[in-house]
Amino acid sequence: MILASQSRARQALLRSAQIEFEAIPADIDERTLQDESGLSDGGAVAEHLARAKALHVARLNPGRLVVGADQTLALGGKLFNKPADRNAAAGQLRSLAGRTHYLHSAVVAAKGGEVLFSHVGVAAMTMRALDDKAIGEYLDRAGTAATQSVGSYQLEGLGVHLFDEIEGDYFTILGLPLLPLLAFLRGAKLISL
Repeated sequence: MILASQSRARQALLRSAQIEFEAIPADIDERTLQDESGLSDGGAVAEHLARAKALHVARLNPGRLVVGADQTLALGGKLFNKPADRNAAAGQLRSLAGRTHYLHSAVVAAKGGEVLFSHVGVAAMTMRALDDKAIGEYLDRAGTAATQSVGSYQLEGLGVHLFDEIEGDYFTILGLPLLPLLAFLRGAKLISL
């Protein structure tokens, strides 16, 4: 199996589940694909990008199962991307503070040019109220990790301090709906456990 992702979190989830895989990131322009799709729904965008990644890598590796994944963050009608720098991260945190946003995580499995499986999970994330002092302290402590994830946080680390309430699957929050993927792999007789 190939994981079409360079995400350390996704790779760690598969390793923890003892799934053998090779990581080959998809060389695609995600923002251009998103813009050209005309999609605005967070779940639809995540599925579209996960599908594009899986199919791109699958075409380059005939005969191998390829798993693509993507995640979007939606607040109201706005979709967020990874912040470019500390100032952008601070702006994202100001926008999210005291409000509930939604993470949409998609996983797609493809072989050749065919999609064999697709799933989108969603999690509701309620961030606690944060003032500029709290945001600054968080960014000081998080360092570059704040610019490596959409929303400027990593829930599996220091980012957990930013939240009052979370509803949804932990694996979806980390960017890979693992339980549906494992069910697909079992059903396809690709894993036995």
